[in-house]
This record gives sequence, C-alpha cells and structure tokens, in this order.
Amino acid sequence: MCDLEKLRLTFRPESIVTLFVGESPPHNGTFFYKGNSVLYFSVKESFGGTANFLAEFKAKCFFLDDLVLYPVNKLNKKEREENQWKGVASLAQRMAVYGPAAVVVLMCAIEEMVVDAMSKAGLSHVPHFVTPFPGRYHRGRFREKMAEIIPKLPTC
Repeated sequence: MCDLEKLRLTFRPESIVTLFVGESPPHNGTFFYKGNSVLYFSVKESFGGTANFLAEFKAKCFFLDDLVLYPVNKLNKKEREENQWKGVASLAQRMAVYGPAAVVVLMCAIEEMVVDAMSKAGLSHVPHFVTPFPGRYHRGRFREKMAEIIPKLPTC
C-alpha cells in the first residue's frame, strides 16, 4: 500500500455515511488528506472549515476516496478515460465495504464511472450528487453546487 493510501486510511471513520469520490490523487504530489490540494481547500471552504477540518470531516462520518488510486490528471484524454474505467471495479469493491448512505461525485466527467461502481457495489438505491471539479474555471460552480448539496448530506 502506498503512503497516500496509508494516510487516507488514518482519516477513515469507523462508519462512512457520506462518501466523496474524486478522480485520483493529483500528479503534482498534493493530496486531499495532506491538506494541500485544490480539492482540499475548496471542500474545506465549502464547509466553512477550521484548522481541524480533516478531523471534523471524519467526525461527520465523511470520507473521500478516489476512482483511481494513482494520478491520471496529466494523461491524454483517451488514456485518462481508460484508466478511469479501469478504476471502477476497485472502487466498487471499496464502496461495497463502505456502504455509504450518500455519495458525492467531485467531478462531472467521472459521474458515469462512479454510478457504475455504485451499481456493481449494490448501491444503486443510494442518492448521489455531482459537482464540477473546483479547478480554475469551475470554482464558482463548485461552491454553488456544494451549497446545495451539503444540507442534504447524511452525517453520523
């Protein structure tokens, strides 16, 4: 198991009530659970997070996993999509173990793959929500969507 996955596991709540799904860890070495990625800062801002945001996220029984467990964001479009689809089976296995009551897809382009993983995990009945990735062009839309989604999310 790589260091990023070991770090991710330290923030896994005993029961995952809401599962957030990103595309993959970024190529540049940042990571949500290192507290230094674009996604981390955007999600933290959406929740009005404090310095203890990751602990608060975990305390709400929220967990962030990725469709693909290695960076794909610098691959060309075809290779990126191929790797996203390859990640479905593994994500489905993890989702079946997690058994979330809701799923938040943190990138519109991976919604189809995440929904497929949910189906394979027997979670088709679970509500899912989708936001654009909060990259430079979609930060405003991300904030708007998260403001709509957050009040609907189950917590522990």
